Amino acid sequence: MEQEGGAGPGSNGPLEGLRVLDLTSTMSGPFCTLLLAQLGALVDKIEPPVGDVLRRVPGGKSATMSPIFLAFNAGKRSISLNLGVESNRELLRRSFRSYDVIVHNMRPSAAGRIGLTQTALSEAGSDAVLCEIVGYGPGPFQDQPAYDDTIQAASGMAWVQGNGATPEYVRTAIADKTAGIYAALAVCAELSGRARGRAARAVKIPMLETLAAFTTIEQLGGLTFDPPTGPALYARTASPERRPYATADGYISVMIYTDRHWRAFLAEIGRMDLIIDPRFATLAGRTSNIDEVYEFVAEQVAERTTDEWVQTLRRIDVPHARVNSLGDLFEDLQLASVKMFAPRSHPTEGTLRTARPPFLFDDEPLADPGFAEQLGASTAAFIAEHCTVAAES
Repeated sequence: MEQEGGAGPGSNGPLEGLRVLDLTSTMSGPFCTLLLAQLGALVDKIEPPVGDVLRRVPGGKSATMSPIFLAFNAGKRSISLNLGVESNRELLRRSFRSYDVIVHNMRPSAAGRIGLTQTALSEAGSDAVLCEIVGYGPGPFQDQPAYDDTIQAASGMAWVQGNGATPEYVRTAIADKTAGIYAALAVCAELSGRARGRAARAVKIPMLETLAAFTTIEQLGGLTFDPPTGPALYARTASPERRPYATADGYISVMIYTDRHWRAFLAEIGRMDLIIDPRFATLAGRTSNIDEVYEFVAEQVAERTTDEWVQTLRRIDVPHARVNSLGDLFEDLQLASVKMFAPRSHPTEGTLRTARPPFLFDDEPLADPGFAEQLGASTAAFIAEHCTVAAES
């Protein structure tokens, strides 16, 4: 059943009443502030007169409300200000006192020009948490531009994705979204620290350092030690045979990981003789011979249909999953049961299906934060709230 308005059923988020000023664009910053909005914060998004660049990515029903923009900016008010005008910069500085958190993802030099520094916030009488998402931390590259692709390359992620051969990008904005998650976590941590009497600090999330930490945690391998004890990469994820298995009529993911999984699978296919094979008897042995394991399982899985394997693997309690397309997600039994993509009626863009906030508190979902607004829809309200008049954009 389609829901009217922005908020669906659910409880209020733990950040209810927190006010966030969002001076971010594209993906890393907007993902951070989206998470804060989903957790209950009130988010005001400052955009230039032309709007966030994501507004005009193709695929929307109108020119400035793309599917990506609608997803990344749900629940945020849109305020359009030309910050090249001094009176608008003054209005912005005056607003700082009204917010608990201020987030930007500009280069430090650009942020400094409009007063997005800890010193400028203090001078404006603001004790807001300043969260800066930057390409690189303090160092030789700190004023260099950064995007998801360049950070994937610099962090080692593209090399890992290419298995140490021809580098490839992960087919999602993993650097942006990872930085956004770390930033939201750091903001919540700083707020918690302040509530317990810790001295106030600004938060900075450098994308390169963040994705380098994210990538290497399981991929350093022998490079963990000095001198190295072996090569990098985690053998299981590096195997060229690691992919969903072809069944007799489709595909399925099967994760035969623990010794119990392996014994249950071998018993099902009548190959208990392999229980004592040193290549496969232990997790260490299977990891060292992972290509052979994947090839063997692939041969067995091809003998039955997807439905047959789903029933069998559920019975023997081995982790598995059907391979869903993005369109299949709307009909997935689990996701449908929790109303993950329940249709909602946007005030200007018609019926939308976007993922609801995934957080559960006491097993209950949070209230949906609402919709992304048309460019500048809340500009007049923002100006009125701060008792001044902005120059014409």
